Amino acid sequence: MALQDPPSASKCVVITGASGLLGRAVSQTFSAAGWRTVGLAFSRAHLHPNLVKLDITDKVAFENLIQREKPDVIVHCAAEKDPDAAANKPEETKRLNVDATRDLAECARRHGVFLIYISTDYVFDGESPPYKEDAVPHPLNKYGESKLAGEQAVLEVNPDGAAVLRISVLYGAVEKLSESAITVLFEKVQDPSKPAVISNYERRYPTHAKDIAAGILVLAEARLKSDAVKGIYHHSTAECLTKYEMVRQMAAVLGPSWTLNHIKADSEKPTSGAARPFDAQLSCERLQQLGAPPCVSFADGIREVLLPFARSQLTGFFC
Repeated sequence: MALQDPPSASKCVVITGASGLLGRAVSQTFSAAGWRTVGLAFSRAHLHPNLVKLDITDKVAFENLIQREKPDVIVHCAAEKDPDAAANKPEETKRLNVDATRDLAECARRHGVFLIYISTDYVFDGESPPYKEDAVPHPLNKYGESKLAGEQAVLEVNPDGAAVLRISVLYGAVEKLSESAITVLFEKVQDPSKPAVISNYERRYPTHAKDIAAGILVLAEARLKSDAVKGIYHHSTAECLTKYEMVRQMAAVLGPSWTLNHIKADSEKPTSGAARPFDAQLSCERLQQLGAPPCVSFADGIREVLLPFARSQLTGFFC
């Protein structure tokens, strides 16, 4: 049964993890499109007074909020996203990435709310890219395992009222460089007095958070028009870069004052930390068919993101 597209003013979205990199982008994108946005945060809520402080592992509190706000869509961004932290804190990771996700899916089903669960390309082992939406997952680390378990919980609890959106590594308008696994690399570029070695091994697909947010909006609005929109989707840039290649582009787009003489490329497979997939490229046809816009190039996207941090060191260089 096709659903009627309601007036923009009547659309409401609840966003978990709204203080994070992706959550902020999702809030801005939906607000700009005329949606009423209700952003949730917990540990960082004090930094964002416009958000609702709520622990999503408290399913009673979450249920009360859904009853009060009556959203059309829930975008579930909150998660433990650090593979090394997930390996060191398996119980805490399971509680957030799996148990809370299952509770959210059950709540969404009870209230007839479409749930978009944000997952990751790390559900794949990176041996046979590109991965279509129906490819068989095989995660290499605890983080990927927890996100796959979250996917399974969502699709078991509410198969007709939810979507899983797998994405790749993100960068965007960060509050600090360490907020993204991409922008944190710029710290190595900033200090030429400290020699650094950066991986030139694993292939990555760095995607701007605002492009992912635009894809999420497309998915949400498509669902309001048709309940055939459900299941697994992928969204990612097609631009492939190693970490070292990202650093080279950062230096190139920010100008000749940034050199890489102090940085060496390491082409060997990493031996420390949680295992990462070599190349988990996502095939994104399903979301593209719904009208997801193309992603910005890394050179253009990263320049915009890093300019504020570069200016702090090179006062007057950019004018």
